[in-house]
Amino acid sequence: MGVLVDSQEGGGGNGSSWGCVRSLIRRKQVDSVHAKSSGQQLAKALSVPHLIAIGVGSTIGAGVYILVGTVAREHSGPALTISFLIAGIAAALSAFCYAELASRCPSAGSAYHYTYICVGEGVAWLVGWALILEYTIGGAAVARGISPNLALLFGGGNSLPVILARQHIPGLDIVVDPCAAILVFIVTGLLCVGIKESTQAQVIITTANVCAMIFVIIAGGYLGFQTGWVGYELPTGYFPFGVDGMLAGSATVFFAYIGFDSVASTAEEVKNPQRDLPLGIGASLFLCCALYMMVSVVVVGLVPYYAMDPDTPISSAFTDHGMQWAAYIVTIGAITALCSTLLGSILPQPRILMAMARDGLLPPFFSEVNKKTQVPMKGTIVTGIGSAILAFFMDVSQLAGMVSVGTLLAFSMVAISVLILRYVPPDEVPLPSSLQESIDSVSLEYGRSGQKINGKRSKVKFGTSTTDSDKPLLFKEDASDRLSEENRRKIAGWTIMLTCVGAFLLTYAASNLGLPSYLRFSLCGVGGTCLLSGLIVLTCIDQDDARHSFGHTGGFICPFVPLLPIVCILINVYLLINLGAATWARVSVWLVIGVLIYAFYGRTHSSLRHAVYVPAAQADEIYQSPARSIA
Repeated sequence: MGVLVDSQEGGGGNGSSWGCVRSLIRRKQVDSVHAKSSGQQLAKALSVPHLIAIGVGSTIGAGVYILVGTVAREHSGPALTISFLIAGIAAALSAFCYAELASRCPSAGSAYHYTYICVGEGVAWLVGWALILEYTIGGAAVARGISPNLALLFGGGNSLPVILARQHIPGLDIVVDPCAAILVFIVTGLLCVGIKESTQAQVIITTANVCAMIFVIIAGGYLGFQTGWVGYELPTGYFPFGVDGMLAGSATVFFAYIGFDSVASTAEEVKNPQRDLPLGIGASLFLCCALYMMVSVVVVGLVPYYAMDPDTPISSAFTDHGMQWAAYIVTIGAITALCSTLLGSILPQPRILMAMARDGLLPPFFSEVNKKTQVPMKGTIVTGIGSAILAFFMDVSQLAGMVSVGTLLAFSMVAISVLILRYVPPDEVPLPSSLQESIDSVSLEYGRSGQKINGKRSKVKFGTSTTDSDKPLLFKEDASDRLSEENRRKIAGWTIMLTCVGAFLLTYAASNLGLPSYLRFSLCGVGGTCLLSGLIVLTCIDQDDARHSFGHTGGFICPFVPLLPIVCILINVYLLINLGAATWARVSVWLVIGVLIYAFYGRTHSSLRHAVYVPAAQADEIYQSPARSIA
């Protein structure tokens, strides 16, 4: 009765092609009381302290113990603290976007889940597939970094037992790392025990790491006041590399803030997601930024930036002042940081696999939740085995740049999702075809009356935003020169797309110095015009009133929309473009594999392949209709 079903059965070439396009843009419903995932649910056991531990543990890795020396020597100098502050503010833009979507759509899957709801299935698949790559390589890279630090703790490079030490295999010309693989299996077993138990371990390890950083701050501050902060009394001044160098340092240390998004992946296991998720994301990011800044203030002040050891800047700073024993505490901090990051790297991936399997894009094997531990045990074991194999056989340091692609792509899509939610939220929801009788009954009722609550005729059509019946008028009726609600949604949608194109053109032209100057400046002009025009248009037009009732209400609301999400998109696209051609070549291979899997499996097994799209205002009535009760 006027409702179209997204079936994969097409009658001819054109119908089949259109079906393929529709599969890329179909969007799923926010989980509700009517649309609960089948099977065993995840345990709701997490509160704010657990989320902070997950966020801080996933973010503060051993890199900070090395990063301060490299960035200070090459980019920032004594202005390293400002570089961390600017990077922290940039990361906070993404955190604000995550906080709103996590509280509105508290389900496993993080950025994949939000993109599926707001953008569409095709882009959501790419985001989820990129995140799988990020967590797999990230976990393996972290595990490979633990054994050298353990060796340093026990006296040197060859101090570990033979069974744990790295071994070179001449015939294959590879270096295997048994210690890394064993640690991955230990973490995997811990995660299989239960989310509460694994998070308690995360709390203990993260606390030890934070205590080591606090020791660096307090002991380093004491030494600084004793010696007169020689690192700040330099003839080159506070900005030896200029403001450009400081900003380049900010772009480098931005990646030290990656990890807080792991909090969003546990949304389904949080007791009070509307309150706790925004608090967990915000508090963990604030704590990381504060620790980074205080450590950088101390270390840069103890040793002139040009004299820093690029490999062990913090340990060397204490050694230069006669505190050799402090190196052991710094090494323990690095080990605990790596262990907590390893936990944070493996924790989200099974939940993303589970979310994708629930939606039919991956085999149902990954969606199974253990009845006793209430965790996706099979997905966790597969994740652990994959990371352990990589950590054992491969030196993944050359692949480390690929980790950033998944994160930055997710950050960008989350910001775009916030714009879509505010200006053009989905006005149609997919219902299972088993409710066809109830849908026909309600559609017939509306067809007979020709009225809805506010007197507008019901419109139902797949894949387009045609339902304007339950939305208030955007402007007063006497303002005949104003746009209608339907036109407002169209303009907002096209403007969001134009803004994204402008951000890409501007950042690409600004980053690619090899382009001819006339072409580069032209692209910068076009991109900047599109970006600025998009910001002005979105600022002038009203946001959609349906945003107030979209998803789970009562949670965090992202401020300064549309400015904040647009700046967030601009920053993340800039960082994506500057990852380098070699990184993008490797990532492209992975993405092509993902496209093939989606084309041959995900698209044809999607839970939305036979979904019936109806106006959101009619969904509750359809679920409560007598026809469904009779069925």
